[in-house]
Amino acid sequence: MSRALSFLMAGGGTGGHVVPLVAVAREMRRRGHRPWFVGTRQGLEARLVPAEGFDIEWIEIGALNRVGVGRALRTLGQLPASVAHVLGILRTRRPAAAFSMGGYAAGPVMLAAWLRGVPMVLMEPNAVAGMTNRWMGRFVARALVNFPQTARQFPRGKTELTGLPVREEFFSIAPKPRGDVLTLLVTGGSQGSRRLNQAARESWPLFRGSGLRVRLLHQSGPQEHAALASEFSSSGLAGEVVSFIQDMPGAFAEADLVVARSGAGAVSELTAAGKPSILVPFPFAADQHQLRNAEALAEAGAARVVADAEMTGQRLFEEVSALASQAGGLERMGRAARSLARPGAAARTADILEELAGKADFR
Repeated sequence: MSRALSFLMAGGGTGGHVVPLVAVAREMRRRGHRPWFVGTRQGLEARLVPAEGFDIEWIEIGALNRVGVGRALRTLGQLPASVAHVLGILRTRRPAAAFSMGGYAAGPVMLAAWLRGVPMVLMEPNAVAGMTNRWMGRFVARALVNFPQTARQFPRGKTELTGLPVREEFFSIAPKPRGDVLTLLVTGGSQGSRRLNQAARESWPLFRGSGLRVRLLHQSGPQEHAALASEFSSSGLAGEVVSFIQDMPGAFAEADLVVARSGAGAVSELTAAGKPSILVPFPFAADQHQLRNAEALAEAGAARVVADAEMTGQRLFEEVSALASQAGGLERMGRAARSLARPGAAARTADILEELAGKADFR
């Protein structure tokens, strides 16, 4: 497509919503288009989107799912004004199409786009569709999914299995032959996980006394970093505890095994990199979507799943030791993980948005 067009990018809150949006926006910009965002000042989009050089329009909206009555009522009160505000933005910017990753920030944006007749594409990253995507699924031109089983949750004929946009650096990670030292990457995401932090701390003396040679790379998040890093320095183990890993593809490349939560972004990066994992689903995720994500990898032989309540230092040590003792086991899991990878998701999403361009029927 030769002429530059305006495209609306909707969604926000967590990295699982924002990072794939940014990946698609990069691809649209590379093709000469003008992607722009709508989000909230409280979500991760407030930091990531401006840093990438994209325009963003702000709305005031909160969550509806799994919140208290007071928060739900405030959100419902914010909804009409947010929709009206977005309608005004659409009159000015006149996007050729809209792309949504879902989440509460996307709700009023997609509703306004539907009212204006803007062709819409949504992407559902999890095995269980979120509330906003379930509501808007009947109105969109295309629903892109990350797991085959998710297609059943949208109208027949609208879905396409594209996978989730992931940074290309993850796909270029080469398989890592197992050496004498097992490199274990533990990450609970950018904010860390108290459960994984505590389990890791409890496991250090067990690894130290076991004879299993390990090197630990642990992303703790900012809140517990100082205490964990201080304790780890006297653990007698090789490795480091850091608040945030800037080069996560590089950390994946070093790792023989990854211990993580099972948000859509995490599992997509694991499959892109072909890394075996021990997944600990966040138990309060909406509709248990992290558990369903983890089960999809486990069924393929790419991961072990441990319930949050069962993840202790002893359990972590036992799981790692068992996997490390199986000749070729980690390599088989890594191949199974990579078999689930779907490269090219950002490019395919951009193709679909371009196909819809020009079909807007502004009302």
